[in-house]
Amino acid sequence: MINNLLVYLTHPHVEPWNFKPEHQEIMEAEVPGLKVTVCYNSGEFRERLPNAEAVAVWYFKKEWLDSAPQLKLIATPAAGTDWIEVPASDNLKISHGGFHGWMIAESVAGALFYFCKAFALSSAMQTQVKWARIKISDKITSLYGARVTILGFGRIGTIIGQALKPFGCTLTGVKRVAAEPPEYFSKEDRVVTVDHLLEVLKTTDHLILVLPGGNTTQGILTREHFEILPASSIIYNVGRGNVYKEEDLVDALTNGEIAGAYLDVFDQEPLKEESPLWSMDNVLIQPHVSAASPQYLELFVRELAGRINSGELG
Repeated sequence: MINNLLVYLTHPHVEPWNFKPEHQEIMEAEVPGLKVTVCYNSGEFRERLPNAEAVAVWYFKKEWLDSAPQLKLIATPAAGTDWIEVPASDNLKISHGGFHGWMIAESVAGALFYFCKAFALSSAMQTQVKWARIKISDKITSLYGARVTILGFGRIGTIIGQALKPFGCTLTGVKRVAAEPPEYFSKEDRVVTVDHLLEVLKTTDHLILVLPGGNTTQGILTREHFEILPASSIIYNVGRGNVYKEEDLVDALTNGEIAGAYLDVFDQEPLKEESPLWSMDNVLIQPHVSAASPQYLELFVRELAGRINSGELG
């Protein structure tokens, strides 16, 4: 059992991503005998690292491992593997957050209805004090009966599908390896492997990208994929921005190959100011906050405590 946890979880931009006294109280109350020490800068963290059995961090550099002889666990709230530079081993476990699904599902659902219900146009007409019922109603579509494809049908993608299914859409989950469909699927829904992607995209109304970063997903969507999508389709990216070239996406949006995009992640972050995406009225941009929530770190510490108590993490 782990006896001490060194925490260095601070974030300069997103307040809910900062570890607070209430999170320490929850952690120590839920794991009997655990002592939590909180650091507020990298210098303090590095100074205390040699005595740490476990750490909770946003990132961990490879060179830090040499000064951590007692380290058994690196835990991060992040779902992505981008910022932990050391691999797991027999003596060192790496734990990534698995609680993000419903928060990201809320963001995706919000973006879906933003486009389906023409909220951007309604907002524009409101600023002009125009009762534009005909103009707005002509742009409204429905999630009922829509064909939704989730590329990256893992833990988060499966929850996104579960959140959307009650609205009557038809779901296709795309995975690298074949898998059984989840229980909430209807008979018209299916799970397919990536070699069926081109076929699936031909009839996709909403394409949700939940792919991780890394070499295996680099440029997985090409010009051909954008061209084959229906012109009325919308893309939603809450995974990583490396999965397509930004210029290909811009061309597809400009040329009418797709109708719009909700983009929370980008290959280069922050998104550069000169990117044409900023000025496109069929694009909704968020600054990598689809999983932001006031409950973020509370969910993390409760999940981490449960994993430690179960013996999964020692």
